[in-house]
Amino acid sequence: MRLAVIGAGAVGRSVVELADEYGHEVVAVADSSSAVVADAETGSGVDAEVVVTRKAEAGVVGDDDPEDALAADYDALVEATPTTLGDAEPGFSHVRTALERDRHAVLANKGPVAERYGDLQALVADNAGGVRFEATVGGAIPAVSTVEDIEPGHVTAVRGVLNGTANFILTRMAAEGLDYEHVLAEAQDLGVAEADPSFDVDGTDAALKCVILANVLSFGAADDPADAREFTLADADVEGIRDIPGSTLRLAAEDGRTVRLIGEATGETVRVAPRLVHENGTLAVSGTQNIVQIETSHAGRLNISGRGAGGPETASAVLGDVGRLG
Repeated sequence: MRLAVIGAGAVGRSVVELADEYGHEVVAVADSSSAVVADAETGSGVDAEVVVTRKAEAGVVGDDDPEDALAADYDALVEATPTTLGDAEPGFSHVRTALERDRHAVLANKGPVAERYGDLQALVADNAGGVRFEATVGGAIPAVSTVEDIEPGHVTAVRGVLNGTANFILTRMAAEGLDYEHVLAEAQDLGVAEADPSFDVDGTDAALKCVILANVLSFGAADDPADAREFTLADADVEGIRDIPGSTLRLAAEDGRTVRLIGEATGETVRVAPRLVHENGTLAVSGTQNIVQIETSHAGRLNISGRGAGGPETASAVLGDVGRLG
């Protein structure tokens, strides 16, 4: 498929670099201020190495306007701009533009799926293009597609560890007996945590992923989309890890347990909070690993773990979705 990639961060760049390996061609790339669009007359895509190098060295991907990428002749739009909340712009408008042109859209951006899921489904219903968003939940972990394969009506709950930064901090606190602030500083030095870690440590990132899963469950189980309950971040009950003292993890360890930030989604509720889990249990993944646990009506409990973030990891989910739409 011919791809237009909107967003040139770690995920967008990785999609550009890996697309050829998956049998796809990138014909346009845009960041917030520039774009490069392949020459239709030559019949070839953009040069991935040139695009990635120019972004690294000059801070732009090309000499064209970002709107030119949206107007390019592509089969699927890859929306990989940063997640925004509320109206989910500009990501939502990018996807709407693609769908109204009867093109497909694949999202790595959580905003449109977490904050405007109903609007997105209405656009899909009114146009010929499809939407996929595996990369919005758990990076390389196939959480969404697994739920869809089982069928949402046969999934009673999805829970798991869905943020690598928070999990790294809790793992280090437990292993070294250190307090939150000390381990946060270490995580920031290592590049595991952002300078402003709020999105991760306050549970917002995990909550957005759970909101997306709740929407998949709710809309997927409804006979009529009009009967489905739509979730946004405002519907989630969220508690982060800032206030967990090191002593809590030390006491938990004495009882053979540890603490993990666990998110849970059903078709009716979304919750994210620190929970005690068995130190050798399935949910006690360490470091930046993620795990998704799917409770089913007939197949029991399924566990899927892996890397929940990273450019190539998330790009693999994006390109897997492109393949599903092809």
